[in-house]
Amino acid sequence: MNIFKQFYKSIYSPRDIALFRFQGIGKTILYVFFLTFISILPSIIYFSTALTEGIDAAKSIIKNEAPAFSIKNGQLSAKTDVPVTIDKDNFTIIIDPTGAISETDIADEGNALALLKNEFAFATAGRVDTYPYSMMEGIHITNSDLLHFVDTIGGMKGIIIPVVSLFIYLFSSAASFIEVSILALIGLALKGNRRLNYRQLWRMAAYSETLPTLFFTIMTAIQTAVPNSFLINWFVVIIVLFLAIKEVPKPKNAN
Repeated sequence: MNIFKQFYKSIYSPRDIALFRFQGIGKTILYVFFLTFISILPSIIYFSTALTEGIDAAKSIIKNEAPAFSIKNGQLSAKTDVPVTIDKDNFTIIIDPTGAISETDIADEGNALALLKNEFAFATAGRVDTYPYSMMEGIHITNSDLLHFVDTIGGMKGIIIPVVSLFIYLFSSAASFIEVSILALIGLALKGNRRLNYRQLWRMAAYSETLPTLFFTIMTAIQTAVPNSFLINWFVVIIVLFLAIKEVPKPKNAN
């Protein structure tokens, strides 16, 4: 059975998940990588789109709309007494020398570039990454310097997007293998008197991840937040594994 058919069967069939316990471990490992790739596709697409749109919007705003500012000695100063928020083409630039804007406020903006009092922040799809100005000790940055920097980033998109995508994929793959391994341990507690060892349960656990992975991938793709997603994911995957274990015949001498 090819990997795509296994993916389809694993969505709805605990019986097939139980049968997959006999296949080679290499094929199961490949399936975990495949499932991880599917799960991160929306994030990579949104990151690529946000980076491209953000660079174009940032260049336009810095040239035409942003107040004069400078970053010196680890702090931002600007010709404004209040935070400045500029929206353009689904992208937001925030300049706040007052310290009033928080990371939460930036995350609520969706895709945003923020120059805060003591740090630089970039937000995409609700995730915020911050970098303190103290990392650039001794460097003086103004509007024109930032514009040059944005131009440089734009010229490196072809490198940045693949590198960031690879990092996301490797990190997510490691998390997936850890989750499957923990789930297989839980399977040992659920198997009762069925003759299942850890290696077989690991294979079953990998395929039990399919349904919740598909669900949360769709939710990410339509940019819909799911409350208590961590608990829901574990609840669903444990139920699927339990149903798959129930499909494994008990020993004939068992009651």
